[in-house]
Amino acid sequence: MGHLIPVIELGKNLVMHHNFDVTVFVVQTHASISQSQLLELSPDPNLINIVLLPPVDISDIVQPTTLILTQLAMMMRKALPSLRSEISSMKIRPTVLIVDLFGTEAFAMANEFRMLKYVFITSTAWFLALTIYLPTIDRGEEDEHVNNQEPLNIPGCFPVRFKDTFEPLVNRDDQIYVEYVRMGKEISMADGILVNTWRNLEPKTLRALEDPKMLGRLTHAPVYPVGPLVRPVNPGSTSEVLTWLDVQPNESVVYVSFGSGGTLSAKQTTELAAGLELSQLRFLWVVRPPFEYDAAAALFRMGERCDETPSYLPDGFLTRTRERGLVVPTWAPQAEILDHPSIGGFVSHCGWNSSLESIVNGVPMVTWPLYAEQRMNAAMLTEEVGVAIRVEVLSGKEVVGREEIAAAVTKIMVEKEGEEIRVRAKTLKSTAKNALSKGGSSYKAMDVLADECNNYQRCIQGRALGA
Repeated sequence: MGHLIPVIELGKNLVMHHNFDVTVFVVQTHASISQSQLLELSPDPNLINIVLLPPVDISDIVQPTTLILTQLAMMMRKALPSLRSEISSMKIRPTVLIVDLFGTEAFAMANEFRMLKYVFITSTAWFLALTIYLPTIDRGEEDEHVNNQEPLNIPGCFPVRFKDTFEPLVNRDDQIYVEYVRMGKEISMADGILVNTWRNLEPKTLRALEDPKMLGRLTHAPVYPVGPLVRPVNPGSTSEVLTWLDVQPNESVVYVSFGSGGTLSAKQTTELAAGLELSQLRFLWVVRPPFEYDAAAALFRMGERCDETPSYLPDGFLTRTRERGLVVPTWAPQAEILDHPSIGGFVSHCGWNSSLESIVNGVPMVTWPLYAEQRMNAAMLTEEVGVAIRVEVLSGKEVVGREEIAAAVTKIMVEKEGEEIRVRAKTLKSTAKNALSKGGSSYKAMDVLADECNNYQRCIQGRALGA
C-alpha cells in the first residue's frame, strides 16, 4: 500500500495539473481490504486507466525464509511478460515508463519501445541516496558498517547508523542484497528519478543528489522531488471510527497503527495495551492479532474473554478503557483519521506513506519502526526533521516496555517537553501544502518533467515524419 497509493496519486497529479495521459499497471497480489477499497475508489477511467496485471505465482521459487523484499522483486520480475504484452497492445504507445523501485528491470522494455525511463522512489531522498551509493562503496567500508557497526557515510548526507540501516545490508548472504544492489545500479541508468519528498523536508540530501561532486556523479539522471503525494481525504466519508472521533476533544486522541503489513509479538501487544492504559490518554488503536515464530502464538489469537476483549489483549482491557479508547480490528480509514481535529499524535511504524500522511496533517509522531527502511525514516523524522520522538527496545529487554510507551505518548500529546515537536509538526504541514501548490517546488519539478517528456515526444514524432 505504501507504494500503490503514491503511484496512483502521482498519476492523478500528472493528469490534472500537467496534461499527461496516464495508465497505471498494478501487479495483483492477495489484496487486503484497503487495497480493494483503493481500487474501488480509484479515479474515473477517463482520468486514469488502471490495468490490473494477472497475479503471479512465485511458490515454485520462494522459500519459507525468503524475505518479503526479495519476494516483491521476484513478483515484479515474473510480471514483466504481462506488462510487455499490455504495452504492446496499446493503440497509442506511451512516451514514458515510470517504474517503482522494484520494477527497474522493465528499463530494458522501455529501451525496446523507445520510451523514456523513469523511476519513482516512494520513500525518502535519503533512502534514494543510500540505494544509488551502495553499489559504489568500498567493500572495506561496508564491512566496517556491518561487522563493526560503524556509521555508513554517504557523501553530502547524514550518515546511516547501523541500528537504523536498511535490511539488505545486514543480510549480505541473502538474495535480497543482490537484488538491492541491482536496483541501485539500474536506478542510475534512468532518464529521471522522482522522489516522494520536497525541498523543505530534505534540502541537504537533495543538494547532495544534484551535486556532481557528490552523489550527482553516480547518475546523470535529474532528481525530481514531487511530494508529498498521499491519498486525499474522501469528502463526506462516514464510519464508526469517525463518529467516535467527532465527540472527542480537539487534539486529545493518540492514533496507533502499524500500517498495512505491520504486526507485533504477543508480548509486545500486551505491553502496548498496558502502556496506553497507563497513559490515561484517549486512544484509537488499529490492532491485529500478534504474530511470531512461536508455536504458542496461536494461543493468543483464539477466543474471547467474557467482556469480549480479544484474547491477545490483557484481560478486561476493553472494559477498563471503554470510556476513552476505541480498538479497531485490522483496518481503518487512516487519511480521514489523521485529518480529524481530535487527533493529537500518531504512534507509527514509520512507513513513508504513513509518515507523509501524518506530516501533511501536522500530527506529531511516536516512531516505532518494524522493517524495511522504516528505521531510517524514524531516525530522520526524530533527529533531522524534528516532528517525532522514538521508542526503542532497551538493552537487555525483549520488548518496548509499558512505562516507556506511556511516557512517549504523554510527551508527544500534552507535556511541555513535547511542545516544540507539536509546533514543528504544524509548521511542516504548511511547507508540505506549499510544495504541491502552483508555483511550489514539487509543482515546478513536475512541470520540468512534463517539458522533458513533451520535448522527447516531439523528437520521436519528428524522427517518424523524417523516416
